[in-house]
Amino acid sequence: MNSFISWIGGKKLLRKAILEQFPETGTFDRYIEVFGGAAWLLFYKESHAKMEVYNDINGELVNLFRIVKYHPDALQKELDWILMSREQFFDALRVTSGLTDVQRAAHFWVVIRESFGANCHSFRANGRDMIKAIELLREASVRLNQVVIEHLDFEHLFKTYDRDSALFYLDPPYYDAERYYPDRFQPEDHTRLKTALDNIKGRFILSYNDCPEIRTLYEGYTMVEAERPDNLTAKSQSKRYRELIIKNF
Repeated sequence: MNSFISWIGGKKLLRKAILEQFPETGTFDRYIEVFGGAAWLLFYKESHAKMEVYNDINGELVNLFRIVKYHPDALQKELDWILMSREQFFDALRVTSGLTDVQRAAHFWVVIRESFGANCHSFRANGRDMIKAIELLREASVRLNQVVIEHLDFEHLFKTYDRDSALFYLDPPYYDAERYYPDRFQPEDHTRLKTALDNIKGRFILSYNDCPEIRTLYEGYTMVEAERPDNLTAKSQSKRYRELIIKNF
């Protein structure tokens, strides 16, 4: 199935290529998405492992996933009261206090749906079917039923879930493209992530933009080249974007 949201850097167009790099099913018993985002890989299969974990550092995104999992009916009722419009979009951006978790989730869903490229700040009219979007929320709720949803920094997540039998999938903000993401990822965080990955017991698969800095940083690891349309900027829809799939096995 598809994800119920779009998100900056989402892997809809690369999910098949990334899944081809996964180890054989049954050789890992826990699957952890470290920078969860829209969870395109998680949703692509009915199940990856006995234990599945979705994690993201964005608190609003994590709240949305938890509400979709536990309270889809309440979320739908809240969305029934929302009119999709420019005014509603900027209201959802402006009103951030005094809301229930369900209201927060509804507002954030609107912001994602009605912003250009899911950048969460610029409005664009979205003509997609609202009824189908609501149906997808219900499908996502079923898929997330057995998924653990976390809100942790990646170092804390590794300490919690790392095992020999673990498979981590990581899709961090891309190098020198951090400004496009809602959550700031500093240059030193790329190095901090590399250091953490050097020391885990489990296996990992990592998506990154193909650039000299990342090739140098991860020298010695297996690197597979891939391409996709560049969807980070409005002017580059026909441009091909080179990516790296990096792994430690």
